[in-house]
Amino acid sequence: MSRYTGPRLKKMRGLATDLPGLSRKSTSSRPYPPGEHGNKRRGKDSEYKKQLQEKQKLRFNYGVHERQLRKLMKEARRSKTSTGEKLLQFLESRLDSVVFRSGLAATIPGARQLVNHGHVRVNGQKVDVASYRVKVGDVIELKPKARNSAAIAECWKHPAHERPAWVNIDTHAMSARVDSLPTTEAMLFPIDINLVLEYYAKRM
Repeated sequence: MSRYTGPRLKKMRGLATDLPGLSRKSTSSRPYPPGEHGNKRRGKDSEYKKQLQEKQKLRFNYGVHERQLRKLMKEARRSKTSTGEKLLQFLESRLDSVVFRSGLAATIPGARQLVNHGHVRVNGQKVDVASYRVKVGDVIELKPKARNSAAIAECWKHPAHERPAWVNIDTHAMSARVDSLPTTEAMLFPIDINLVLEYYAKRM
């Protein structure tokens, strides 16, 4: 399945959740599903629908393909730690996600564009793979030309969200150092990871 490129607010309304990684917009003005009958009373959601919605939150917030998410799930299962926590850690540790969480981009799609266009450096070396997994001690920064962008400078000065404690920010150098692995407490949106595990338990 390809990466979603349609209306972002519409997708968030369908999932009944703001996804900061997908868009800076909010569903608060229209907190009901899109469509002609979106604001009408609906029946009780099935367990499958609940599981699917939680899984889709991860897919759309982090902008990953279904195949990528399944691969991460398999890797998380092999971990000695909690499968759910490890899966979220893998997603948060993606380079495009870290660029976003550091305040260098307003959304993950914006961060992915910076990475794909070769504007991001990790420990001084260009990395243009959005799925690159950062490690503790890695320093993420932009090339000088990208730092001179007015839009990026504004985003860095006024980030759309609170920067996580596991990222150490150097305001002057406009860089971020990963001091520890991401934690579930730092998530920017509500997620019931157990429902995600239940969804894949029947399909893998």
